Amino acid sequence: MRRPLALAPRCSIRHYSGEYLGHDHDHAQIMYALDGRMELEIGGRAAFTDSSCGMVIPAGMAHTFMSPRGVRMVVIDTPDGTGVNRLRRFAVTAACRNGIDASNAALQLAKVLEAPAILARRSIDLARLDTALARALHEPWDTARMAALYFLSPQRFHARLLELTGLSPQAYLRAQRLDTAERLLRGGTPLEATALRVGYRSASALGFALRRERQLGARALRATR
Repeated sequence: MRRPLALAPRCSIRHYSGEYLGHDHDHAQIMYALDGRMELEIGGRAAFTDSSCGMVIPAGMAHTFMSPRGVRMVVIDTPDGTGVNRLRRFAVTAACRNGIDASNAALQLAKVLEAPAILARRSIDLARLDTALARALHEPWDTARMAALYFLSPQRFHARLLELTGLSPQAYLRAQRLDTAERLLRGGTPLEATALRVGYRSASALGFALRRERQLGARALRATR
């Protein structure tokens, strides 16, 4: 069932969880993620949107979508017209992400219309990467190993992850290791055992990393138990 026509652009930040039945609108709809990732089917074809890739869905085009819990999206409903009358993928620029004013839909729409179009590309599901890393944080992880999870070249994977998270693959790995180390130390795991479980060669190496990256000491973390 179609929704009523939007007489002027409207912008909102919405939370999604679960599967949503197919529908279309009498107006164009623009969607991109602030947090998480949404899987879509638009006009019978698979698509996605995350914090690096947004979608312009023209008026009258059937679409359905599914998302895990916690997905947060910018949604702009706007009358059909130039710039929104064709299905388009666009890069979510810093201007689109920062300083969002839902009360000024025209400004948000202008930012999207200025964003460069991008071609369909293989997506990166961060949950898949997080699961693989969590299962083997103690093992070596170079960029090539991470890229292989998505059948991408190391160079392409580096660029896509940087675009999606703002972190290089090794910086992302380091953050995962330190997050896990903090949790283990707060739970009472000794520093040396924690270091081995998260991929550091020694307790001193992990302690140095925590002080440098998080301004935290192992003793202080254990004291918060």
